[in-house]
Amino acid sequence: MAFGSLSLEGRALRHLARREHSRAELERKLAPHAQDAPGASAAEQIRAALDALAARGLLSDERAAESLLAGAGRRLGRRRLAQSLNAKGLAPELVAATLAQACGSEFERALAVWQRRFGTPPASLVERARQSRFLAGRGFDGEVIRRVLRQAGAAEADDEAP
Repeated sequence: MAFGSLSLEGRALRHLARREHSRAELERKLAPHAQDAPGASAAEQIRAALDALAARGLLSDERAAESLLAGAGRRLGRRRLAQSLNAKGLAPELVAATLAQACGSEFERALAVWQRRFGTPPASLVERARQSRFLAGRGFDGEVIRRVLRQAGAAEADDEAP
């Protein structure tokens, strides 16, 4: 090994120091750096390095899912969360459990995202469509979007009442 080159475990630690990664993400990131050696294939070397990190508690798919939920999960709806979790290569059971945890606060998250972005109810159908598309792009369901816009309109009507 040349001076300054990192081992697979060192590269994985460097990635984990930046943010939580799933095992599948690290496997993809380490694959170009693994080389077949006598007695062990590149895949076996990666697996051994990741097993060592997991044994020390430095690599956890559960923590990666929780990290995504705590970070981007505040701004995303159920659909985008599912897409992001699946892109990390997490187990379907873990994805389902994480989505179930986030499901209860979907309306509150959508309302918070809407308030940060717009704050005022749509004045026209064109504006309503624009706000709906924005929330849909964030992964919120149609029913949640309708409830957010309905509540925004009701709040404005309450403010205007004498």
